[in-house]
Amino acid sequence: GKLQPRGDMFINPGVEVYPGMIIGEHSRDNDLEVNPIEAKQLTNMRAAGADEKVQLTPPRDFTLEEMIPYLQPDEMAEVTPSTIRMRKQILDPNLRKRKK
Repeated sequence: GKLQPRGDMFINPGVEVYPGMIIGEHSRDNDLEVNPIEAKQLTNMRAAGADEKVQLTPPRDFTLEEMIPYLQPDEMAEVTPSTIRMRKQILDPNLRKRKK
């Protein structure tokens, strides 16, 4: 829910992610490092509306043919038998910043 206003998402909720994986397109021109994993707070305090359902727009799906021209020079397509996803060539964000 908190990342959606920042741009279009490429993955469904609940998909396992890793550092360097591209999960969406930022609404601005720059890359944005985010942590899409949000744990539910385990407290005994109840807040009004705390468990409201968040409405998410469906993620944008790419075929390999659509993905290749979309990739930036520092990105690559990762193809497995069950998934096609985008990732950075250098997964570690600190190493990526040093390369620039």
